[in-house]
Amino acid sequence: MIIYIILILVILQRLTEVFIAKRNEKWMLSQGAYEVGSSHYPYMVSLHVGFFLFLIIEVFTNHKSLSPLFPVLFLLFIAVQALRIWCIRSLGSFWNTKILILPDAKVVRKGPYTFMRHPNYAVVCLEIILLPLMFQAYFTAFCFTLLNLTMLSVRIPIEEKALRDATNYNHVFQKKISES
Repeated sequence: MIIYIILILVILQRLTEVFIAKRNEKWMLSQGAYEVGSSHYPYMVSLHVGFFLFLIIEVFTNHKSLSPLFPVLFLLFIAVQALRIWCIRSLGSFWNTKILILPDAKVVRKGPYTFMRHPNYAVVCLEIILLPLMFQAYFTAFCFTLLNLTMLSVRIPIEEKALRDATNYNHVFQKKISES
């Protein structure tokens, strides 16, 4: 029963995030933003939809139960969700599932973005590991971790290049490196 509840809540959360992303996309485009990396975006969406489908299939066809480590994994998962919300709130109208670049915008450097460049991607990586592990869906955890890392190896360089070319990204992160 808890498996159903968690999966439904996470899927509802993702649908809410799609709504937020669409709203933010509309605002950013109205401000002069443009999209980069659109060619890989359908693959990323497919990866995330596939993740949930494989997770559900693996859990229910193999009659997987909760992991013996479920309480610890669940607490970690809740902490990751708090970090996700912190990321979304910190970026505000700039948060999106697409790579949208607003020329000459100031790079957000608050919340978790104070400490790292891509905390939202870290959240996604952790979710793709934790959610299946909570239900002993090891095949899904392994395969989709590899697929997600492959996707991010394409996405992050595209995003960073676009930010360097159109915003103060270099200045902000060069300054951060020199402060360390």
